Amino acid sequence: MKFQGKADIMKDKITLFLATGCGISLFVPFAPGTFGSLPGVALAYALAMLPAWVQIPACLAPTLLAIPVCGRAEAVLGIRDDGRISADEWMLLPIAVVGLPIHALPWWAMVVFFAVIRLIDIIKPPPAKRLQSLPGGRGIVVDDLVANLYALAVNWMIFFVFFNAT
Repeated sequence: MKFQGKADIMKDKITLFLATGCGISLFVPFAPGTFGSLPGVALAYALAMLPAWVQIPACLAPTLLAIPVCGRAEAVLGIRDDGRISADEWMLLPIAVVGLPIHALPWWAMVVFFAVIRLIDIIKPPPAKRLQSLPGGRGIVVDDLVANLYALAVNWMIFFVFFNAT
């Protein structure tokens, strides 16, 4: 048995806090991925204040951070791709709304975009589903990266059809 010092225990607690959507997905009785995605809405609104050309690289940082966070959380929880791990959902959610003027749209537009994101994440169209088999944090995150790129395309189509006045 490996001894964990106070620093390791604190690091694991911080990791689990981030990995579970600020603890949300640890305590909801159903749909932990959906509820654990909610911090991603706040992150998306924050990143949407940046110009579109800055949003793309800004989405890279949480995406790269999600890989070790999810990998470590998986090790701590002891369950492969544990449903309570939602950092892959919330940290990557802004990708699915990059460039969309979400601050200028009605509040319910984000509800629609969020529903699209969750639906595509649950369906996991190819090759996203196959990418889940990658080991550790990569397998947890890369499938969501692909799913969010699909959601980005669908959300832009929704924007052009329903919200674009030009």
